[in-house]
Amino acid sequence: MGGAFPPKAQRCFCIILDMEPSEINFVLPFFHYFGICTDMITINENYMKLKAGYLFPEIARRTSDFHQKNPQARIIRLGIGDVTLPLPIAVVEAFHRAVDEMADKATFRGYGPEQGYDFLIQAVIENAYKSRGVGITPDEVFISDGSKCDTGNIQEIFGLDNTIAVTDPVYPVYVDTNVMAGRTGDADERGCYEGIVYLPCTPENNFAPAPPKEQVDLIYLCYPNNPTGAVATKEALRQWVDYARANKAVILFDAAYEAFITEPEIPHSIYEIEGAKEVAIEFRSFSKTAGFTGTRCAFTVVPRELRAYTAAGRAVEVNPVWNRRHTTKFNGVSYPVQAAAAATYTNDGKKQVRQLVGYYMENARLIRTSLSELGYNVYGGVNAPYIWLQTPNGIGSWDFFDKLLTEANVVGTPGAGFGPAGEGFFRLSAFGDRENVQTAMDRIEKLVTF
Repeated sequence: MGGAFPPKAQRCFCIILDMEPSEINFVLPFFHYFGICTDMITINENYMKLKAGYLFPEIARRTSDFHQKNPQARIIRLGIGDVTLPLPIAVVEAFHRAVDEMADKATFRGYGPEQGYDFLIQAVIENAYKSRGVGITPDEVFISDGSKCDTGNIQEIFGLDNTIAVTDPVYPVYVDTNVMAGRTGDADERGCYEGIVYLPCTPENNFAPAPPKEQVDLIYLCYPNNPTGAVATKEALRQWVDYARANKAVILFDAAYEAFITEPEIPHSIYEIEGAKEVAIEFRSFSKTAGFTGTRCAFTVVPRELRAYTAAGRAVEVNPVWNRRHTTKFNGVSYPVQAAAAATYTNDGKKQVRQLVGYYMENARLIRTSLSELGYNVYGGVNAPYIWLQTPNGIGSWDFFDKLLTEANVVGTPGAGFGPAGEGFFRLSAFGDRENVQTAMDRIEKLVTF
């Protein structure tokens, strides 16, 4: 029948069944018989709700399977948004200097401030915000090892009873981390999780939906958008800020791709909108901007004006709550990496980063133009390094992935992996080598008619 229940479990059963402790032993064997047992380690069952493996490992698995069966194939990868050009020279030189300092007892550094070194925080404030007329104080900036971590971890400081809103399609980390935390119910047959408000991004709304009619509490926005490449105008962001202020909601604004904006009227930060510091947290990254995908450095801005509320309605300043979480679970980015990141804001660093961004955006132009000439409906690629195309003749996005892989030996990202509204679309990344990008376009042109 199984082992004895621990005393704590027996006391719980006594309360639930309204029994005396001396009587509980008569029913325990029945619990064991039906498989009800508490003398074991339990798993976080919220992970069981996740519909499938994380998108990009699944792409890697399918690609690996194909390569093993076809080792002669030269696969061109335009799927995951990983960079291909080396770090800018100014960054590398700063990196070397910082490493040399670590080899000298007089300049060696151990633990640094978890929030980041002042020299990098000040460089962020001066170049990313003050230059655009936005006032940010040093205690509002938190240096981290990546926006993926920050956008995934930020939900920990908010209550589980909050209603989440996401644009759809969406970066999977936003949804999956809320599922893992237990903030949602199960997913339906379309892959939509109960408890999340999905805001479809379609060609009809330029992939930038308006705020929902119902009240939501935590809103994920990403502009320039991954995966669609869409941007939000100042007027569109003003609607979101007004909505958040009226509904006491918080906007989580992922601006990881702001350096790729080419049109001058498009805002680079949500804080360019009046009142946004009262309702928004912003995430930035050096990964795609300066090639730090393998080096890891980013930052999050949590304004002192931002408030959330207790169940009793008391306003709570969010900044110190995030500071406590950040300093408890994170020991800071290494000194050499932060020195390298700060170099992106030097005169030489800025010039070299612009060249890096320009190279990838020329790739985006090439992909966008080539696919448009082939008759595809193409979006993005103007203010973002991603091209979002409609799959031809209604073919499913994973079917299109398989066809592109097997017939053209090109890897992209199925739109369905970003959410239900992504079905029927496909993402190509502009972060490839120029020659490979051109070869990929030539191969796609030769694909068998769908």
